[in-house]
Amino acid sequence: MDKRQFLKISGGISIGILLPSSVVASGIPHLLKSDKHWQPYKKSIVIDGLSAAFDYGVESFDEKTLTTFKESGISALNATIPSPGDDHSATLTKVEATLNLIKRYPNYFRLIVKADDVLLAKQQRQIGIIMGFQSTEMFADDLKQINFFAKQGVRYMQMSYNGPSQFGSGGLVTKDKGLTKLGRQALSQMENNKVLVDLSHSGQKTVADAIQHSTRPLTISHTGCNGIYRHPRNNDDAELKSVANKGGVIGLYLMPFLEGGDNELKAEALLKHIDYAVNLCGEDHVSIGSDQGVVPVSDGPEYREVIRQEVNRRIAAGISAPGETPNRPPFIAELNSEKRMELIAWHLTKRGYNDNQIEKILGVNLLNLYREVW
Repeated sequence: MDKRQFLKISGGISIGILLPSSVVASGIPHLLKSDKHWQPYKKSIVIDGLSAAFDYGVESFDEKTLTTFKESGISALNATIPSPGDDHSATLTKVEATLNLIKRYPNYFRLIVKADDVLLAKQQRQIGIIMGFQSTEMFADDLKQINFFAKQGVRYMQMSYNGPSQFGSGGLVTKDKGLTKLGRQALSQMENNKVLVDLSHSGQKTVADAIQHSTRPLTISHTGCNGIYRHPRNNDDAELKSVANKGGVIGLYLMPFLEGGDNELKAEALLKHIDYAVNLCGEDHVSIGSDQGVVPVSDGPEYREVIRQEVNRRIAAGISAPGETPNRPPFIAELNSEKRMELIAWHLTKRGYNDNQIEKILGVNLLNLYREVW
């Protein structure tokens, strides 16, 4: 099965465990229609700190998919543009394709390069696309490429993916050596270009070094709390607290790394991590970085088989995270909806969070971070 066939079945998941989100498929179902509404949702700023609206290679959308975008209620999202391993040329091609698609559908998308763009996207009922990188191969050892891509509109950049990079160590590296000399220079270049430095996927020493050398707030856009469930893709209390103390924001994902076992995740798994992060970091420093596509997964036997094949491929290629299992889907079925952010809000109300706290977690905290950094 080739990539396009996979994407047609998947309906949208990001590269945290599989591939960038895509909405190639037509007739993708709107899932989980329910009475689980949060009244302030339509008026709230809703930002997903790691998501995707479409994949490189998509050139058009059917009417149902466009309607799904509108119904999502998402004001903006950080969309990973390249795939891990993409060099400068491949990345530039994908950046240009993304910009062209945004221009082709101005009623549905808006490029986000500053915080006020998020407000405009909200007013126009568009999804604001924040271009972001999770890998570093596109830079090679030429730090001028940071300036180049920042000028193209890229606003999130990571120091590493799962493995080692020229800037530092990923979370799956056995011996984390921290930021390299080039990495410290890259950090400075990113900050000078008003890029939000994202420490997701980085190893402990690399995270600590980046926080120490940074002069602006940072983010860990998509992670979980080791205080709840220890996993190499989650972060320790000290790391999460240090980002918050620096004025940054951490984002919690809807990925299988929230708890152990082989069972499908429930919303409760995410809610436990939100509770823990709010208690640890404060309600001003927690957000959602779902690591999911806007369009819900079209789940079924064929999709589950593709999941098994893809996870096995990642394991064989050495790019999987520990605990990835072919039998656990990389999403939370209870939240598998274009309205997943509203569903999260509904669950938070049942947990005792007030509207002000929920608005912060759903978007205000990230908007404030963007104002500070951009």
